[in-house]
Amino acid sequence: MSKRYGGSTVVDAVTFDVRPGRVTGFLGPNGAGKSTTIRMLLGLTTPTAGRVTFDGRSLRLMETPLREVGALLDAATVHGGRTAHAHLRWLAASNGLPKHRVGEVLGRTGLEAVAGRRVRGYSLGMRQRLGIAAALLGDPPVLILDEPVNGLDPEGVHWFRTLLRDLAAEGRTLLVSSHLITEMALVADHLLVIGAGRLLADQSIQELTRGHATLEDAYFAVTAASTQYRAKQGGAR
Repeated sequence: MSKRYGGSTVVDAVTFDVRPGRVTGFLGPNGAGKSTTIRMLLGLTTPTAGRVTFDGRSLRLMETPLREVGALLDAATVHGGRTAHAHLRWLAASNGLPKHRVGEVLGRTGLEAVAGRRVRGYSLGMRQRLGIAAALLGDPPVLILDEPVNGLDPEGVHWFRTLLRDLAAEGRTLLVSSHLITEMALVADHLLVIGAGRLLADQSIQELTRGHATLEDAYFAVTAASTQYRAKQGGAR
């Protein structure tokens, strides 16, 4: 798929498959086109060319999308006056989901004790957990998570790593976007790397890092020509 705004091409003929049963990481420098790609995947932005399907079907044609695809984009968008329980209950009702799913995802994300508190009093990490709970609400086979560990404390990061491995073991399809290369090295089985709107790598961790000491080294080598913002080395003179 491609996306152009006027004369500017933001995503340029990007093609990939995300397979079930593994964690696929999505990496790229600032301005690479990651956010636009994710928005096209979720039907929030219309591709200029190309298409997106989930098991051969368009997301926009699904009657209950939360049962098919769960997503975390921006956990800060939840209305601060709602409680976590009320927010999830509303989402469940809007998609015809059973009420018991609200309690189940609150338990799985560790929010049971604070489910009755208004979201405006939540830390960023708690909001992230709520966003993950919302993504899991429909028990979907596909999950698309954008910067999911943002704001999580060390315990929360460890919990999320375990959650990803468990979800992959359940046979779900997982696409996780992050700017934390070291985190991807710990949780991803496969990586997509985008730069300047083009897909630069679509490989397993082992394939991408072959010949490099670390994933970070491999990433910098792949994206060297696509990084827009790079500070000069050395001190000021």
